[in-house]
Formats: sequence, C-alpha cells, structure tokens
Amino acid sequence: MRARSTIFTLFVEYIYPERRARVRDLITMMEVLGFSEAAVRAALSRSAKRGWVVPERRGRIAYYALSDRVYWQVRQVRRRLYEARTSWDGRFLLVLPEGPKERGERERFRREMALLGYGSLQSGVYLGAGVDLAATQELLAFYGLSATLFRAEHLGPKEEVLRAFSLKEASAHYQTLFSSVPPVLEDPLLAFRTLTRLVHEMRKLLFLDPLLPPELLPPGFPGPFARERFLSLRETLYRQTEPFLKKLSLPLSALSPRAG
Repeated sequence: MRARSTIFTLFVEYIYPERRARVRDLITMMEVLGFSEAAVRAALSRSAKRGWVVPERRGRIAYYALSDRVYWQVRQVRRRLYEARTSWDGRFLLVLPEGPKERGERERFRREMALLGYGSLQSGVYLGAGVDLAATQELLAFYGLSATLFRAEHLGPKEEVLRAFSLKEASAHYQTLFSSVPPVLEDPLLAFRTLTRLVHEMRKLLFLDPLLPPELLPPGFPGPFARERFLSLRETLYRQTEPFLKKLSLPLSALSPRAG
C-alpha cells in the first residue's frame, strides 16, 4: 500500500460523503497503517501539486479537500463497491471515443473506463454490460472527448465477449483476498488495519472485475461470492473498529458501513 493510494482509500471508506478531512485525522489513521507523519504530509503535498486535493484552513485547523475530479472518482468507486446491481437488459454499450492521442493520457483514460466496468474489444473500442451511461458521459467530458456510443444485443459467442475483460487475473486475486483476515479481531486498531486493507484491495480489483451480469460470467468465477463475503466482513469489521473511529473528527456517517 502506497501513501497516496491509501489516503484515497481512507476518503472512499471513512470520509465520504464529506470531501474534506482534518490533516490530523488523516495522519492518525495513516500512522495506524504504518506510515510516518512525514510520509503522510509529503503524500498530501504531492497530491496538492497535482491538483488532486486542495489545502484548506478553518481557524487553526488544517484540512485537505478532494478536487472535483477526484471526488467524482471516489463516488464511482463507492457506487461500484456498494450499490446493488440492477437487472441487465441484455444489451451491451459500445463506446468509440475520438482520442486521447497522447499515450499517457490514453492509458489513464483506459484505466478509468475499466473502473466504470468497461473492457476493450480492440484498440480504442470499449465494451460494457450494465455500465452507467451518465458516468460514461461524465468521464468523456472530463477528457474533452467526443465519442460514438451505441447499444447492441448480439456480439458473438460469450467466450469472445469475455476476452475483452481481465477475468482470469481478477479470479486469481479473489482467491487470495481473504487469506490474511483473522477470524476474530477484538483490537479496534487491528480491525481498522484489516478493514482498510480489505477495502483497498477490493477497490483495486474494480480495475480487473467489470462486475458483469450473472448471465455473462464464466462457470466458477469467484467474484459474486467474494463480494458477498467482503460486504459481510466489512459490516463486522466496522463494529470492531468503531471505538477507534469515534476518537476522530470524522462525519457521523463514517461510523457505520453505508451502502452507497
């Protein structure tokens, strides 16, 4: 776990729907996770220089607030992690964007499309099933891209469609996801570390697992079972870490595992 990525996980799990957090609270949580105060401050400073967070001060209290762009990313992660999936209408959404042309930006766009649940059929063509159209349009707007979007019902055999996604890699990660979770955690700090690392790994898996409708999943794919177990463990771990969370100046909503 890297410092900047871990701070993002803290915003996803404990601070949302608020977009700002006290610097002291972030340092306290990060220290429990094994990061020094200097490392946290350096990560926040670098994030501010990139425009990911904005420093604020209210009286004598220092805060960092998420930029609009990063807050949008937090919302997408929470939506895909915690919101119930709606039934699939049997149609795929294909997106053919005009760009990006620069290689680094193209890779960032590809990763964010994966975060929304898209796979790639071929270079520059994205395929999704049960994806959020509004979020797709918002992402295209962020990059200033025009695109052709259309829906299709028949794209060939299921095996061919599944090649657009990284399900084998996702499956391998799911197999080891819960191996380090102790059965009983009475120490609130250990529960906090366990919960944070579990959420951190699950949110990274969103780049590999598009959360396809059950009709499309290959036999034996562990994603749905893993998600159910994750949500159950999350609820238990929240209860166990609550004494620690109550000592921080977090929003009240951070003291219970909200669904969305």
